[in-house]
Amino acid sequence: MHRTAKIALMVMVDLLALPFCFLMAMLLRVGDAGAAMHYPAAAYLLVALLTVAAFSLSDLYRAVIRFIDQRMLAVTGFTLALATLSVYLIMVGINDDKFPRSALVIYWFIAFSYVVTSRMTVRNFLRKHMSGAPAADHAVAIYGAAEPGAQLALAMRTSNQYRPVCFFDDKRVLHERTIAGLRVFHTAHLAETVRSLGVRSVIIALPSVSPQRLRDIMERLAAAGVATKILCRLFDLGDDKAPPHAVRDLKFEDLLGRKPVPPRTELFDRCVRGKNVLVTGAGGSIGSELCRQIVTLVPAQLHLVDHSEFALYTIRQELLGRHPEMRIVAHLGSVCSAPLVERILQEGKIDTIYHAAAYKHVPLVESNIVAGLRNNVLGSQVIAAAAAKFKVRTCVLISSDKAVRPTNIMGASKRIAELIFQAAATTCGADTTFCMVRFGNVLGSSGSVIPLFQHQLAQGGPLTITHPDVSRYFMLIGEAAQLVIQAGAMAEGGDVFVLDMGEPIRIVDLARSMIMMSGLTEKTVHNPDGDIGLTFVGLFPGEKLYEELLTEGKVYPSDHPRIMRMKEHALRPGVLDTYITCLMLACDTNERGMIESMVKAIVAEYTPQANHPPAPLAPPEKMRPALFRNFAPDRIG
Repeated sequence: MHRTAKIALMVMVDLLALPFCFLMAMLLRVGDAGAAMHYPAAAYLLVALLTVAAFSLSDLYRAVIRFIDQRMLAVTGFTLALATLSVYLIMVGINDDKFPRSALVIYWFIAFSYVVTSRMTVRNFLRKHMSGAPAADHAVAIYGAAEPGAQLALAMRTSNQYRPVCFFDDKRVLHERTIAGLRVFHTAHLAETVRSLGVRSVIIALPSVSPQRLRDIMERLAAAGVATKILCRLFDLGDDKAPPHAVRDLKFEDLLGRKPVPPRTELFDRCVRGKNVLVTGAGGSIGSELCRQIVTLVPAQLHLVDHSEFALYTIRQELLGRHPEMRIVAHLGSVCSAPLVERILQEGKIDTIYHAAAYKHVPLVESNIVAGLRNNVLGSQVIAAAAAKFKVRTCVLISSDKAVRPTNIMGASKRIAELIFQAAATTCGADTTFCMVRFGNVLGSSGSVIPLFQHQLAQGGPLTITHPDVSRYFMLIGEAAQLVIQAGAMAEGGDVFVLDMGEPIRIVDLARSMIMMSGLTEKTVHNPDGDIGLTFVGLFPGEKLYEELLTEGKVYPSDHPRIMRMKEHALRPGVLDTYITCLMLACDTNERGMIESMVKAIVAEYTPQANHPPAPLAPPEKMRPALFRNFAPDRIG
């Protein structure tokens, strides 16, 4: 039907039904049909016309019935009250003493009940027969029978993706109760209920749940053999569908054990807002996230440098799609090219540099040491020299925890890059502030262990781990980028900032957690029928069992609770330049022994490590909590 015809039909039906509503109100008030019919038909028609006019004012007739919600019905009830008041004033105005005023109150209740019943009946009929999509066959249970869970259950009634079948809750008082049309079962009956109802996934609807409790719930659900999802945000019920992104898969960062600290505005803005900013390695994991954070701070210009055409194109298109009005300039090339870097700094009048361009994958750099050293060392040298030459206000090096007592070429190259920036800080004076920010692994970055495990899980396993005892620090990529920007704002020159990443996490615990989050079980000697096994392949060349963030250097607090400031030993600029020249000459020979000797001469802590075969398979155990702590001065010795 045409929209006008639909509106005409609704008005016609209401004009027929509302007089009967008023007649019923009169019958209930006077208790006699004859007395009720004493009033002329014009009175009943007047009530109906005023009510339809009120409905029109509330936009009831323009609303799409399939998507009508509680707010629309509430507005309709209010305008119906105005219509009832208008009838009352008319009766008072014509001085009709025989008219029972209380009948109007009864009429409001009957008319409103008619509106709600008629619209909800039509809405449910249309949703059932006009959705055009098959009914959902993915049976889910909702963990948490409080208000968020009830809202989710009601909103999922018309979902074509999920079919809610029950609630689980820890409160025994709710056992066998009914909420939002679904039966509530105590979590003590979780496994048998999952089997009897054919539940395939459980959605955790506990917005304020702690990471520790979330881990416990996840383990219980994994033991019951169901996948775990989480309600990631609350939404307005409105008796409508749940938003597409209201429910998502449980992520490892949900279990980290601490909430990210929001950025401090005065630090976050200082080096970016209204400034010309350059990000090198802009297409990489850290570089691209830095760009995303920077554009929210409204720089005057943002310059991107990357030697990967695809990565540079991807991040540029993403940024322009979100901020089409922003001046974003993409430069394709290597930071090892001094003419390119100098041209960018001169023409762009760059105020701030975030140097994130580096080769970072330990096994690849270990087997391609010449390329790794040239890119990481020469690139940093070019950036530092150009920043000093063109008086860039702030120049920040993105370093790594692998630079601390390095056992591989990648870590040693990052430590040399730190030495370059430290040397530049002593020679450039007050015109340019150089600093370094050191942190560990970032969740979800390219080449990190979590995407690898996700791929291996999709392939049916096994999950490959280098060693049962290997552990790493982890941080959310967005938080890492925010801390980098804030650390640069606190720099005084030559500072090494260390991000507090909390407690290290064993990779084997991470693997077992990801297996559980997928609703699968680990295949072991004691559980040969499990879904996914673990395989230990031995440490990669140069790989450490444990990473470090601090050396024996002096550590100081900073203006941010998650950022520590260090002063480490540095080489004299002239000596460092000579060493780097000799290192590049050694790279020209492609002789590994000579190259490692030169690296050792520059980085005295560099100790190439011979790796050993993997230890026997560790027995399953619960994932250790990653307790992130706030930095406090009394923790530094």
